[in-house]
Amino acid sequence: MESKTLNYKIFGGNFPAVSIRLDPGESIYTQAGGMTWMDTGITMDTNMRGGLMKGLGRMFTGESLFMATYTSTAPNQEIVIASTFPGCILDIDVGRGPIIAQKNAFLCAQTTVELGTYVAKGLKAGLFGGEGFILQRLSGTGIAFIEIDGSLVERTLAPGETIKVDTGNVAAFEESVQYQAEMVKGFKNILFGGEGLFLTTLTGPGRVWLQTMSMPEFAKSIIPYLPTAR
Repeated sequence: MESKTLNYKIFGGNFPAVSIRLDPGESIYTQAGGMTWMDTGITMDTNMRGGLMKGLGRMFTGESLFMATYTSTAPNQEIVIASTFPGCILDIDVGRGPIIAQKNAFLCAQTTVELGTYVAKGLKAGLFGGEGFILQRLSGTGIAFIEIDGSLVERTLAPGETIKVDTGNVAAFEESVQYQAEMVKGFKNILFGGEGLFLTTLTGPGRVWLQTMSMPEFAKSIIPYLPTAR
């Protein structure tokens, strides 16, 4: 099934949202509760999308069991999906090839896009790569939108070219890219380097999307400043 060209606009700066305009019969889907506002000519259908097993698989990647599909019944109907945290929204044409994304990254997509799971290869990658064994896999055709923590940088890696990334700063990568974990070398680096025991390594060929902030690390950094009950 081929996807139609999608009419959309990403706006909002550091608190982003995507405005999508649908014509009759056009649809997008997002996790339940993801819609911010929409015109009256759009209908909503909540379902497991793909059945129970695929729904459970999505839950392991940080998404909800149920997904909501929004379909337009009139011309030029707007629906707005907002990011759940500060950062930016990345639009990706998955027709170029499957995309692997961090947990909780999926925001919304055309119905021709398949949201599934990706199992990290190797014990080190699963335990220490920053995202665990289960990541999100976007495939099929059409446009998908994912949430990015902080600012976004896109890199294209040549065959055999490797980049080392601090844990949690990998937002997404093409499936052709190898995703692994590497132990930091040097006793002093491990004790005093402040980067932890492992770094994520990404090896080309393919595109990678890096984020300047990790939400878990950001949350951890503000815990000391939160008021506590006395």
